[in-house]
Formats: sequence, C-alpha cells, structure tokens
Amino acid sequence: MYLSTDAASLEVYEALASEVRLQIIDRLNTKEMHIKELASELYLSSAIVSTHVSKLQKAGLVSYRMRRINGGTYKYCSLSTEFLQIKLSRTVPIERKFSEVSLPVGHYTNIEAAPTCGLATTEKMIGHYDNPAYFLDPERVHAGILWFTRGFVEYKVPNYLFKDQAVQEIEISLEIGSEAPYINDNWPSDIQFIINGVSLGTWTSPGDFGKMRGRFSPAWWHSDVNQYGLMKVLRINKQGSFIDGMQISDITIMELPWDGSHWTLRISADDTSQGRGGLTLYGKGFGNYDQDIVFRSYYE
Repeated sequence: MYLSTDAASLEVYEALASEVRLQIIDRLNTKEMHIKELASELYLSSAIVSTHVSKLQKAGLVSYRMRRINGGTYKYCSLSTEFLQIKLSRTVPIERKFSEVSLPVGHYTNIEAAPTCGLATTEKMIGHYDNPAYFLDPERVHAGILWFTRGFVEYKVPNYLFKDQAVQEIEISLEIGSEAPYINDNWPSDIQFIINGVSLGTWTSPGDFGKMRGRFSPAWWHSDVNQYGLMKVLRINKQGSFIDGMQISDITIMELPWDGSHWTLRISADDTSQGRGGLTLYGKGFGNYDQDIVFRSYYE
C-alpha cells in the first residue's frame, strides 16, 4: 500500500494510532482469526474488538470473510497488506502523455515452465498441476495466475505510438512473487526482466506468500497455494532501469532496439539453487491487486 502526506492517507494513519489496533495487526500477521478469538487474546469484549477491526477494514488494512463452522457463523479477519510505503511529500501531478496496454497474464506468446507449475482462470484450474503441456492449452488466454519453478514467460506488447512520437520512458507494473512447493514466505528468487532481448537487470523476490488469503482470489482457490505477490513498478528512462525507484542497471531507454510495431517483454526465473527460485504472476481476480500487467509508454 502506498501512502503520502495527503488527506487520502490520513485514514490509514488514524487506524494505526491505537495500541489495540496494532495488537490486532500483530496477531493477524500470524494467522487468520475471527472476532471472538481476537477478543479472547486481547481480553476485550467482542463488541470493542469489532469496532477496532471495522476501523482497520475501512482503512484498507484488514479484510474479512464469513465462515460457517459447527452451525455458527464467524467473521474471520486477515491482513490485506503486509507492507506500507510512505512518501513524505505531496505528489504533484505532472501532465505526461502516455499510451497504456493492460496485458492479461495468460496472453503470453512464448513460455518455458518447469514443475512445480500451473495456471488457472478465476473459475478453475487449467489442466493439472505440474504439467507444462497445459501452458499451451487454448484456455490459457483466460488465465489470471501462473507459476513455475524455473523458466520464462514472454509477452508481445503492441506499440500504438506514431513515428513522430518519441518514447521517453517505459513503466511496467505487475504483481509478482516467487514459486515454492506449497507456500514459503522465505523463498528468495532472482527474477530477470528483459525487453527486446536486452536484460534490464534482476530483482530478488523474498518469497512465495501465503500466510493470508489474497484479497481478490476466488472462493474456490485453495488456501495452501500461492495467495499474493508484491506490486512492483519497473521503469526504463534516460537515466537507467529502476524497480520501485531503486536502480537495477544502467540500461537506458535509448539502448532498447525495437521495430516500431511492438515491444517484447520477457520475465525469467532461472535460479536453480536449493531453496530458491521460480515466479508467480498475478492478474485480475487473484492476489492483492486487481490488475493485469500494465505497460505504459510515455512519449513526447
């Protein structure tokens, strides 16, 4: 979650300004809990805890789902995000011209995937777990999530700019994480980003997250598999290549060859060291961010 000093972020700061609500966050960081469980651990009434949880929910920090257990209905709460990023200055809007393409994760044009691997739509699995053949199934264009232990996925991105419009910066935002058998929050993976055959650099994903359910994952999605990733923003401009503002290489926008009709984006995870590797891509209907891969070309 991204915050700043504007009024829109004030609700989050107010939600965090309570020792009880911080204690609730600490407990939900360990596991999903219902209101009565939280009340028992905090030695408070269910009504008071429910009021605090509502404050956290309104701020977007906590989500919940109703579950029936042994004839009773319980409100189970979980964290909606594990990370907050704060920019301590007001964002000044800059009028910039750009062309934007939203790429569903299943609209790849080339892929190599090694088990553990798989892909799914918001309604069902495509084929079976750990069978790379299903990555070529025609149904894959509807996939909202895909994962593999080793390999790459490649997309062709149409370029809608005219010849007299010069690209100044490319911005790619996507939700991504590692791929471990089942889930493992401590499972680093070196993920490489390549545009038009040029490697822009590597970002290390810290893990394959699954302690809490993805905010947008469908109800049928199992709780013991990949749940959500991290939102990463990759930028390539005249100064170099950056992920979330941190420079990953000196490759600039001028060094990317292209034929004018499209860009080729490849995302690769080839690290095979023990306890490392893989990638998971989350699109609409999965994870914590309800978006596909968004590719923007800023131009003059």
